[in-house]
Amino acid sequence: MRRLWDRIPALARGLGLVALIALVVVVLSLEPVVATVGGILQIAFFLAIAMFLFLVWRERRGDLEAWSEWNRKLFYAAVVLAVVAIGLAIGYGLPASRDAFALVVTLGACAYVMVRVWRIEHRY
Repeated sequence: MRRLWDRIPALARGLGLVALIALVVVVLSLEPVVATVGGILQIAFFLAIAMFLFLVWRERRGDLEAWSEWNRKLFYAAVVLAVVAIGLAIGYGLPASRDAFALVVTLGACAYVMVRVWRIEHRY
């Protein structure tokens, strides 16, 4: 309990900083700027995901080249479909209702295919 009590000043400082930034945005009517920065951050997040996948691929491409051609193409297709689905979700905004369900099903199917192919190729 003592450790928690010692962290309250840091929490108050952080909440105060967030409140100060919110106050500046409201007083100076900077909502369009915040929306623009949010859009740029969405694009940066998507690029970070793509860069992470590229780095993982580059590190493991020797293993992937040893797979059968069909399984390698299937794995790459699932990865590309997942990246495109995430990119569309970020670009058009997160979908609602049936579209959100379709996105989740698509990502689930891609994950299933990738895991299934991985397990087939790593059976000893």
